[in-house]
This record gives sequence, structure tokens and C-alpha cells, in this order.
Amino acid sequence: MKSQSVVTELRRKVFSEVSKVAYESEDIAGDIEAIPYKITPDEEPRYRESVYRERQIAAERVRLAMGLSLRPADKPVHITAGIKESNISDKYYEPPLMQVIPSACDKCPDNEYEVSNQCRNCVAHFCIKACPRGAISVVNGRSFIDQSKCIHCGRCKEACPYDAIAHKVRPCAAACGIKAIGSDEYGRAKIDNDKCVACGQCMSSCPFGAIADKSQIFQLIQAMKKGDKVVAAVAPAILGQFGPKVTPGKMKTAFTLMGFADVYEVAQGADMGCIAEAHHYVNEVATGKLPFLLTSCCPAWAVLAKKQFPDFVEEVSQELTPMVATARFIKEKDPEARVVFIGPCAAKKLEAARRTIRSYVDFVITFEELAGMFDAKGIDFNTIEESPIEIQSTGAGRGYAVAGGVARAIEETIKEYYPDTEVNIYHAEGLADCKKTLMLAKAGKLKNCMIEGMGCPGGCVAGVGTVIPPEKAKVLVEQFVMVSDKKIPDKELLEDADRLTKMQ
Repeated sequence: MKSQSVVTELRRKVFSEVSKVAYESEDIAGDIEAIPYKITPDEEPRYRESVYRERQIAAERVRLAMGLSLRPADKPVHITAGIKESNISDKYYEPPLMQVIPSACDKCPDNEYEVSNQCRNCVAHFCIKACPRGAISVVNGRSFIDQSKCIHCGRCKEACPYDAIAHKVRPCAAACGIKAIGSDEYGRAKIDNDKCVACGQCMSSCPFGAIADKSQIFQLIQAMKKGDKVVAAVAPAILGQFGPKVTPGKMKTAFTLMGFADVYEVAQGADMGCIAEAHHYVNEVATGKLPFLLTSCCPAWAVLAKKQFPDFVEEVSQELTPMVATARFIKEKDPEARVVFIGPCAAKKLEAARRTIRSYVDFVITFEELAGMFDAKGIDFNTIEESPIEIQSTGAGRGYAVAGGVARAIEETIKEYYPDTEVNIYHAEGLADCKKTLMLAKAGKLKNCMIEGMGCPGGCVAGVGTVIPPEKAKVLVEQFVMVSDKKIPDKELLEDADRLTKMQ
């Protein structure tokens, strides 16, 4: 399984080593302290200017992978500080979820214009003429921008015929559609947790791997080791994540080998939500009782709406998300089951931390973290056998993994069961687009619409916890939707959907 970058290779190595300690170690504290030396095993630095900085960064990654917070920069603290409290199966995330590792941040320039060696010192000097603040002069035969005068308008860049002026933007800040990333007093990236919705796009965009989220893999493995009945609820975006030939049957075998008691498709919960949302739209939106309806399955989108558009609280769907509906269904069948949601999304970790959700969802891990667990257990999909599985989900529920899939599923369901109802669909993907869409709704331009929002461009298949490129995952999910035996959920499911998807 080829990784997408060196950063993802490093993250996966940390998840693998932490998982090995959780599965095998008799000296957890000692083996955790040793992990940075496994990442950088000799005196030859591989990624930074020194082995000491590499090990420092690796140590912080290990802490986050253990669900612990970063260590303070001004105090001597062991990697394993707090491990006793974390070495239990019930440990959950301590906020904040997303954190900038100070020693890993390269202090990238943020919104600066700089003249490169492409400058030819032309006679026209369009850049000088275009600058409204006189910030550009010629120094040593090349245009030079005085940053103390520059107002970052970009007119010089637009005017240069040689494209000799670069606009330097911090990658993590550029990826954040709601401008939740600024700078601290040292010039390092800083996340504004009052704005952050934990989509994780900053994490996947940072070329230095300086932003990471906390993990529960250690606690999950501890629960299985002590004999808890842990059940996996797997998101439909898992298709193709571990190879094009890895079938659902092989995946179930792999889960069994790792210690899971059973496996469910989260698409089952999506089907329940789909039929309930269709009913809701017909009775509330189409009749004019609500001006529009916002889907709630993407937690980053839902939190954005509630944080920045508090007047929309009533318009955010009250149906439980597919993750929670599936977990409730599992626990209704077996109250002793402990449910782990396995998906592509970092924001689901914060969703599951909510008090109303914790009784249903015990753990949340990503595909990336799952890959580390596979590595730790030596899972080889080329050699494991198929396990029998019972397929119950529809193409509609599986399609939730792709941007536009939620709205499309609800629309198709309404057209089938409520053919006299006119359906108005609108969807947004990426937080910047989501915010624009909410502004349109506030302006009254999306009346009677079912509005789907996805925090990640491309939908769940583009979540930060995925293993393969989003465009590849999208094709595989859509193929699976096409070959699904059932296209939409049965209308009879509405009774179960009302029971299992309503907030209690």
C-alpha cells in the first residue's frame, strides 16, 4: 500500500509502533519512550537538520497518538507523563483535538509577496507603478518589496509580465476555509479553537507534518485485550483504502484477527437517515414550515452552521448522523457491545465526544490509524481468506461517502415514495464553499432547499484520515453504489429510522 507522502509514512509508522506497544508490550512506559529512536534509529537525520529535532517531533507525535496532549516547551516532561491515566480503555480525547507541534512548524511566511530571481529589472517597472504604497524599489538590479509598507494587495504580482513575484501563503492557513489559523508570537501556526471545526484539512496540507490530531488506538486495543466486546462500525468510504482487491469479506477477516467481535456497515445508519430526512423534507420543508433543511451527517459542516450562523440551529437536521444511528442500532441489539466508528474523518472524533453521543460511540479511529493497527498485527490482505458477510445496506446509504451523495440519496427516495413533491437540492463542499452557501441561505436565496454540506472538498472520501487519493476513492465508492442490489431504503424502514435517528 503506497503512502501519499513522507509525512503520511511518518504518521503511519507512529501509529504502527504505538499499536505494537498496546498489543504486545509488558513494559509500556519503556517501550513508548523508545519509539522516537525507532523512527530515527541512528545518527543520520532523515527529515530534519538533526536527529535530536527528529526525535523531539516524533515524541510529540507519539503523545498525540496515545491521546495525550503536547508537552510544555518550558518544562522537562517525559514522553510518558500522564500515561497511567491514559492506559485505560475508557480514555477519551482531551480538547483541543487538532494541535500544532511547535518543534515541527517551519514558521512559513503567511500572506507575503516576494520578488524572485525571475525579475529582469525591466525598464517598464510595472510593479513599482502598480504599488499604491510605494513599497517597491530597485535594489541590486532587482525589484525589492519593503514588507513594512506592503499591504498585500497583490497588484504588483498581477502587473509583472514575467511572473517574478511570488505570493507566499502558509499551506495550512490556505487550506482552512474558515480562517481559523493565524500565527503565535514566534511566527508558528496557531489554531483558533473557537473557530476550528476539526475538519483536519490543515493537517493534511502541512508539508512539514506540524499539525496532528489525537488518536484512540491505544485505548481501543486495551479494551479488546481486556476482553471487551468491541464492534466495528465501518464507513462506506473504506472501499479501496487498503487495495483494489480487498473485499468486504477480507476486511471482516482482518477485523476478526485484530480482536473485533463483529463488523457493521455505517451505510445502514445512512439508510435510516435517508428515509427519515426524506420524510422530514416532505412534511416540514415542502410545506413551508421550515425555509430549508441543512443535513447534519458532516460534523464539520454542522458545527460551522451552529457556530457562525446560530439562527440556523432549527434548520440543522435533528436526525442522528449515520455513525450514531448505526451505533445505537448495534447497542440496541447488544447492550454489552462497545462500538468503534472507523472512517475517514477527524471531526467525527469531536462529534463522538459530545455527552449525548458518548453512550453510543465508544471509540473513533480513522483509516490511517487502522492501517497502523494492521501493520502492528502483520495483516497481509494477499494471504487472508474471505469471511461470510451479510449485506444489508443500499446504494443510497453507501453514496453518502461522496460529495453530493447525501442530497442525491434523499432526492431519489423522495421521488420514489413522494412523487408529487417537488425537490430542491443544493450542495456545498469545502468549508469556504459551505460558508458561502450558508450566507446564501441567510439571504433567503435557498428557500425550500435540502442543503447538503461537506467540510472536505470531495466529501468523506477526501477526509484527512484516508489512505488513498480522494479521486480514486470516489470512483470505487460510486462503482459499489452502482452494483448495490438495492438502490434506496424501504419505506417501511421509517419506523425504525424514527426510533434510531431521533435525539433522545
